[in-house]
This record gives sequence, C-alpha cells and structure tokens, in this order.
Amino acid sequence: MSGPGPQQLGSVVMAELTREQIRDLMGAVLTAQGKTLPADDGADLREIGFRSLDFSELALRVEDEIGDELNFDAPGLRQIAKVGDVLDFIEQLQSA
Repeated sequence: MSGPGPQQLGSVVMAELTREQIRDLMGAVLTAQGKTLPADDGADLREIGFRSLDFSELALRVEDEIGDELNFDAPGLRQIAKVGDVLDFIEQLQSA
C-alpha cells in the first residue's frame, strides 16, 4: 500500500511571503552583521547599513522560502532607498 504520490510539476503552487515575513528575513540579514532593522519602514537604507550585498542575501533567502527565483534588474534596484522600498519591491517580484 502506498501513500499519496508527489504533486505533478505543472500544478506546484509557489509560496508567497507576506510583507511581515519579508521584513523578518531582512531583519535576520542585518542581525547576522550585528545591525538592527528599525521598526520604521521610512528608515534610510544607507543609515542602517543595508547594502546591495545585503539585498542579494535577502533575495536568496526569499527565493529559498518561496521555492522560486526572483527576476529583477538593476534599474529597479536604483529606486530603492528606504526599508519600505525593499519590502514593496520584493512583494511585487513575487507576484510578477
């Protein structure tokens, strides 16, 4: 007697993270460097020390969680200046 089989590849539903889950992952990236993510989504990324490498780390963590790649380009990244911008950007990427 066998249990249920694996889902068909074509019907796999990708997980989508909530804004709060993305924020938690962003906080974990900063915490690993001894930094703290402020509660204010309007906080400036340069002031909190969140760099492009940190964004890359966050993107990788999100990809691991959702089981899919995020496709983004450099021009989109240039618009990001505040914590809320990062959260908005990743939310949009998930639904793209």
